Amino acid sequence: MKINNIIVILCLSLMTVACTDFLDKKPDIKLVIPKTLHDADLLLNDYGTLNSNYPTFGEIGTDDYYLTKQRWDAISNYDQRMAYTWSDEPYIDAMQWQRPYKVVYIANQVITILSKLPQQGNQEVDYRRAWGAAHFYRAFAFHQLTELYCPAYQKTTGTKELGIPIRLDPGVDEKSHRATLEQTFAQIIGDYKTAVRFLPLIEPVKSRPHKASAYAALARVYLYMGDFEQAYSYADSCIQLKPDLLDFNKLNVNGNNPMTRFNVEVLFPALATGATPMAATTALIDTILYASYSDGDLRKRAFFKPNSNPVDSRYYKGSYDQSNTLFFGITTSEVYLIKAEAATRLGKLADARGTINMLLQSRWDKNSSYVSISESDGDRLLQLILDERRKELVFRGRRWSDLKRLNLEPRFQTTLKRVVGDKSYALPPNDLRYAYRISETVLELSGIQQNER
Repeated sequence: MKINNIIVILCLSLMTVACTDFLDKKPDIKLVIPKTLHDADLLLNDYGTLNSNYPTFGEIGTDDYYLTKQRWDAISNYDQRMAYTWSDEPYIDAMQWQRPYKVVYIANQVITILSKLPQQGNQEVDYRRAWGAAHFYRAFAFHQLTELYCPAYQKTTGTKELGIPIRLDPGVDEKSHRATLEQTFAQIIGDYKTAVRFLPLIEPVKSRPHKASAYAALARVYLYMGDFEQAYSYADSCIQLKPDLLDFNKLNVNGNNPMTRFNVEVLFPALATGATPMAATTALIDTILYASYSDGDLRKRAFFKPNSNPVDSRYYKGSYDQSNTLFFGITTSEVYLIKAEAATRLGKLADARGTINMLLQSRWDKNSSYVSISESDGDRLLQLILDERRKELVFRGRRWSDLKRLNLEPRFQTTLKRVVGDKSYALPPNDLRYAYRISETVLELSGIQQNER
């Protein structure tokens, strides 16, 4: 069976499944139903679905860039304009919700196919690889949704806060309901741990996850949850398997899109859905953020390009997709930052310094002397690492979740501000709007509960 036939089948289903149970009718399946290991493998090769179109509302709401009134007025998508100013009005566009659930649907389809197959014999390696990948994709999609539509995780309130609908099979008749935030994270972690167990050390298909990808994903999730012991452990396990960092001296940092696609740092490629506010020639880099890069830091040239309107402004050009599409995947550079932050919070200051220095040295101009970080005060070292995290992961889908988790600590709380023409907007720390409103279209068709306001 050709992969296109399989995707046609799924699209027929997903036109109605859209937001988990976006339907009242059963899908009209007239083609051959995928049921073999080969079919499952073909489904997992759907890069356009499984590795693309992840939600951007969170990144739209961050403080790493700004828009002039003229640029904001020119945005035709009303929901995206509202997301920029954190306006608490009904959203209509369901795509931010629907697209990750399409990933979940395909992952569940693969898991269902594989669970019905007999012992694999000489196909066991391929079976384990597909089983692990399906669980990885499902967890990644769930986590993207959770960061956008749920409040920041706190252990003391996780059983009371709303999570997301946890769909675990491709059936479309079961009514959706939102699990608790605790249950949601338990599912994400469980899926990623299954991925760790089954994924291979080496994955020949560059778009697919491998064992180090799952270690990195677990480190990302545990950091967000504030479990620094686990975040450190999984970040260290990832680096043991995949320590590679790009040498920015070998990049054409002055060129357009200098980061090559599927480069040595990429552990899992994932791309954002299109968003006009974040477009390469629309979003203007926050001036304070840009000024925080030292002249010897090659990221200053690799990530940004000058713009004359407004005068002395900058655009972003550093996507790891080597294009103007934002990269929301996982890289070793992020894992180094997770390890460094977690180590600092655990009092392993020497380890933290060694980790952050290794990352920054790979970003430093060889013609400019790098001065190693030697900070011995834990609080100051942590602030320094968080600053470097923001600079390294700019426009990478991490800032929104970082703001949410760091706002739980009074010393790191940030009030976001926007000015559009003569109007000012603000988003205080821990505001309920950090959990974006779910599209009214989704609510009407699924009956799930809206976020608290």
